[in-house]
Formats: sequence, structure tokens, C-alpha cells
Amino acid sequence: MNAEAVVRALWDRMQARDWTGVGDLLADDVVVEWPVSAERIVGRDHYVKINAEYPEGWSIRVLRVVASGDTVVSEVEVPHDEMGVYRVASFWTVRDGRIIEGREYWTSLGAEPSPPWRSAWVQPM
Repeated sequence: MNAEAVVRALWDRMQARDWTGVGDLLADDVVVEWPVSAERIVGRDHYVKINAEYPEGWSIRVLRVVASGDTVVSEVEVPHDEMGVYRVASFWTVRDGRIIEGREYWTSLGAEPSPPWRSAWVQPM
């Protein structure tokens, strides 16, 4: 699989709750950082487990995937029945058909209110 196909498969397998399949796409020593919550996940097993244990009620909608060489950027929407709608921008590095590192920026829609000083130049979404 090329790098883009690996990342698309990652999201498909997450949606399917195919945790073994998710693990197959990751290097043993994958490192994924979540800067918004200041967390680093080291190792395939930890990344798979943290996602498998996430409280149910969510789905995944891939909005876009852009690839250049071994770097892939994805934007995904993750609505959750109880926690609201999340968006994630992810930056992945893929080598030899496996993800070796990632950086994911998770946020909930409207988490950061628009400050009044910008109101003349923006439109609410």
C-alpha cells in the first residue's frame, strides 16, 4: 500500500473497530503525539489500546486526505453521541507500508469561542 492508502485504511479500520487491522498498519515503535492534550503515545499496542478503549458512541467521517511522498495529512470528523463533534487534523509519516509517527490535533467544534475583536472580519460557521 502507498502512504495515502495506509492512512485511509487506518481510518476505515478504526470505524470498523478492527483493532488487529489497525495494529497491522503501525510500526511496533510508532510514536503519536497529541499536542492539544500534551500526550505522547509510544508503541503500537498503546495506540491501539487507547483507541479501542475510547467510550463508544462515535463514528468517523474522512473529510480529506493529502499525501506527498511518505507524509500524509488527514482531516477527519468524529461525532460522538454524548461528547459532541470532534475534528482532527493528523500528520502521518509512513514507511514500508506502516505508520511510524503521527501528530494529531483533536478539538471539538466551537471549543474556542471567536473573540469579539474579530467579529468585523469573520462569519460564524
